[in-house]
Amino acid sequence: MNHDTYDNSYIAGILNSVKTIAMVGASPNDVRPSYFVLKYLLAKGFSVLPINPGHAGKQILGQTVYASLADLPQPVDMVDIFRASSAVPGIVDQALKLDPLPKVVWMQLGVRNDEAAARAEAAGIKVVMNRCPKIEYGKLSGEIGWTGVNSGVLSSKKPLMRQGFQSFGVRQK
Repeated sequence: MNHDTYDNSYIAGILNSVKTIAMVGASPNDVRPSYFVLKYLLAKGFSVLPINPGHAGKQILGQTVYASLADLPQPVDMVDIFRASSAVPGIVDQALKLDPLPKVVWMQLGVRNDEAAARAEAAGIKVVMNRCPKIEYGKLSGEIGWTGVNSGVLSSKKPLMRQGFQSFGVRQK
C-alpha cells in the first residue's frame, strides 16, 4: 500500500470500526500531544488504554496505564504509536504477538517505519503512518470546519450522532 497518501474512505473506515485503542507512549503531562489526543479520543467515545512503562499502574485521565501491550487486560482494535520511528519495529513485534491481532497499527505525525508497516500488513493489519487520529477525526467529522479551517471535505449529509462531547461521527465519503 502507498503510505504517502490515504483516501478519506480508508481513514473513515478505520475510525468507524475501531472501538478500543492502545496508545503506546501516552503521557500524563497535559501539554504533550499524546495527552490531548488521549483526552479527545475518550471524549469521542473510544476506549483508550495508555501504555507507558514509566507510569504503569498509575492513571492518566482516569485510565489505568500499562507497561506494555502484553500487559493489556483486553483485546484492542488499534495500536496508536506515539514513539520515535526507531521504536516502531519493537512495538509492531509486540502487536503481532497479541491474540487477537489488532485491526490497525497507527503511527502518529512524524512517525514512519515502512519495514514494520509491511510486516503488520502481511499479518492482515491495516496501517496508517504519519497521521493523527484526532486530526483525521476532526477533518472527517466536520469539526475542523467549525474553527474556520478548510478540511477539504464537503458533504450535504447530516452528521451521524455519536456518544461523546460534540461527537458527530466520521463521514464515510
